[in-house]
Amino acid sequence: MKLIIAIIQDKDSNRLSNAFIEQDIRATKLSSTGGFLRSGNSTFLVGVEDEKVESVLELIKTTSKTRKQFMAPPVNLDSPMEAAGAYPVEVQVGGATVFVLPIDAFHQF
Repeated sequence: MKLIIAIIQDKDSNRLSNAFIEQDIRATKLSSTGGFLRSGNSTFLVGVEDEKVESVLELIKTTSKTRKQFMAPPVNLDSPMEAAGAYPVEVQVGGATVFVLPIDAFHQF
């Protein structure tokens, strides 16, 4: 048995939740916040049998889209104002960060 921890953008979380329901995959959804862009994320905890890991990873991959977004770079107060150059920068966001961990025991009470 494996524990899959998937961190995705909030924009994709409903699509992934619906895909899990359609495939009869039980998942726990937690709200989380990313550090770099400080944007809303959802973290899914999914316990599955070893033979289902690849199909769950495929669902996550197809529902979690990458996209480009503009962000203002952080201001460095130690540098002169003209060097700060607060021009927006295009960054890639979205997709999924996924961890697959072995499970020693699973209990449902």
